Amino acid sequence: MSEQKIDNRLWSNTARNLSPYVPGEQPQHENLCKLNTNENPFPPSPKVADAITQVLAQQADELRLYPAPESDDLRAALAQLYALDSHQVFLGNGSDEVLALIFASFFTKERPLLAPDISYSFYPVYAQTFGVNLVQIALEKDFSIDPDTYRQPCSGIIIANPNAPTGLLLSLAHIRKLASEHPNAVIVIDEAYIDFARIDDGNSDMQGSAVSLINEFDNLLVTQTFSKSRSLAGLRVGMAFGNASLIESLTRMKNSFNSYPLDKLAQAGATASILDPEYFKQTCQQVIDLRESLTTQLIALGYQVLPSQANFVFARPHDGKAKEVASMLREQGIIVRHFDKPRIQEFFVSPLARRSSMSV
Repeated sequence: MSEQKIDNRLWSNTARNLSPYVPGEQPQHENLCKLNTNENPFPPSPKVADAITQVLAQQADELRLYPAPESDDLRAALAQLYALDSHQVFLGNGSDEVLALIFASFFTKERPLLAPDISYSFYPVYAQTFGVNLVQIALEKDFSIDPDTYRQPCSGIIIANPNAPTGLLLSLAHIRKLASEHPNAVIVIDEAYIDFARIDDGNSDMQGSAVSLINEFDNLLVTQTFSKSRSLAGLRVGMAFGNASLIESLTRMKNSFNSYPLDKLAQAGATASILDPEYFKQTCQQVIDLRESLTTQLIALGYQVLPSQANFVFARPHDGKAKEVASMLREQGIIVRHFDKPRIQEFFVSPLARRSSMSV
């Protein structure tokens, strides 16, 4: 069948000029091992399915009604988990929506937004969509972030931590430095993978979430997601934590687009996952153990592997032919992600599987 030609005569200039984000491939064949979108290899807490089933069984009639627009029960559970006030918690339809609302709420064309040149590839798309002047700051040669390179006027800074696709972690000391040196800019720390970060080197500044700094800095926003560590990518639940005034701005922006971003089932399932902390800790540790095992195996094969604190590893074959390795794995039924971009084209990203069938 020939490809249909798209007529864009009636499109706005914004839509016509966009370069949309390209998500990882969603294979249609069951015999493929899908490792290209950093999903959790373990299922969510059994309490999630129980909570959703209970809603369907006991409150099915309520599905004709709109859900709580601010997801009050889930916000309260998250506030209690992080020792915050509910007014410091914002919820959206996945962290991607939360990030989009952040771009729309705080960043401008007149004052640049600073971000690493190698990071989550959705950031440039958001910048283009909302007319934000994005200035990308080069990572160091070892792919680390030097906060001193961000010492310039801006409307905001956004950093994925641990970074994607490198998996490297920025210390809390460095985040504190960024927030203190830019009091008139919004500092966004995108913590999609923070629950897999485990540093045991005696340096407390390398440990934990930047949520712990929120009450210290009124210009700090921390985003997280239920997709990775809580195995709920299919429910689409993301959140932001910050000063109440920042959260109010996000709420106003959300309610100008979609007042009901989370349905009743997503709210119930996400809340139930928070109420099963032992399962959460257990599966996070299992992912960490898998990460360390895969790292050891790849290094033994001569690969360069960055010290990841996420649920994936960023690896370079000894000959730098990452694209060829990714193609070879695809032929074996294993999909990993390769970015054919400057500085990282010799690396590929490999998330973790419970039973590794990789032969590289």
